[in-house]
Amino acid sequence: GLCLSVTMEDGVVKVIAPTADTPADRAGIKAGDYITHINKQLIFGMTLDEAVEQMRGKPGTEIEITIVREGQAKPIEMSLKREIIDVKPVKWELKGDVGVLTIASFSADATRDLKAAMVAAEKSLGHKPRGWVLDLRSNPGGLLDEAVGVSDVFLDRGEIVSQRGRKKGDIERYFAEPGDLTAGAPVIVLIDAGSASASEIVAGALQDQHRAVIMGERSFGKGSVQTVLPLTDTTALRLTTARYYTPSGRSVQEGGIEPDIRVPQLSDPDYKDRPRFRESDLRRHLINEKKVDNSLLEKDEKEDPRFTATAADLKAKGIDDYQLYYALQTIGRIGPGSARMAQGTRPAAKPAGRN
Repeated sequence: GLCLSVTMEDGVVKVIAPTADTPADRAGIKAGDYITHINKQLIFGMTLDEAVEQMRGKPGTEIEITIVREGQAKPIEMSLKREIIDVKPVKWELKGDVGVLTIASFSADATRDLKAAMVAAEKSLGHKPRGWVLDLRSNPGGLLDEAVGVSDVFLDRGEIVSQRGRKKGDIERYFAEPGDLTAGAPVIVLIDAGSASASEIVAGALQDQHRAVIMGERSFGKGSVQTVLPLTDTTALRLTTARYYTPSGRSVQEGGIEPDIRVPQLSDPDYKDRPRFRESDLRRHLINEKKVDNSLLEKDEKEDPRFTATAADLKAKGIDDYQLYYALQTIGRIGPGSARMAQGTRPAAKPAGRN
């Protein structure tokens, strides 16, 4: 296939996010794009399953897709080649003496692969990195156990996440075990509007525990738990049964995780015009019980005077990923051993039993 996360809106297929380093990502499909035609055929009115089925096909075969993007007057025609999608959950690279860890999804063994990536980075560098950047951008989530495991890699103690149902007794808590594998090195977590679910659990845990600076854009806002209940041998019911809460008692549902430092992706030429599509934009989405302030949901539209460079300026300097560049520059300004990086504006996590 193409490896896209999509939803249906008013009879049109809307892109939530492409997965990194897949046909959809390499073709330039972006979050917020509307897919209107597949192989010149209008797909308006199809079910989501029918549209997705048309995108799938034999590996190596080509498919033509027409998309409509806000801010662009004319539809965009794209030709893609289907592939067998084998997304590696974890990738690593070194940027100077900083380790960059990218998690594409929280599939099985993501925690194991993350630990192996950190060992490989340290071995390649010859010593422990000055700091780490954990890239969770466009990561749609995955398994709860892997989110807990990844969080635990950077934490020495404390709560990671709680799962709460309708009744007061329906609470499950997950805690970190002793042993921060980074030995207290600075950590920056990158998130964006495509970071959802398990990604938000990790970002929220490291933010509330004051273990990392969260940087980028507000996350998707998917804080609900689904349970699959088998009905027959071939059918099942997927039911929303609980919500996730960060250590300080915040629900990420609807509002998402707000970064400590909001950094726009200036290296993307159309970052101002491209809409951000989140849980709060879904019709009949689950409302946050604490009523997220609308000003938070609209905050992305406000300009930050600190970030004025154009994509052309950055390209001339060889910067093709401004958010990552800014994260690396930030770690470079932090002294060794400055593990507790949060700015102190976030309330500390409450002990278990007080939420």
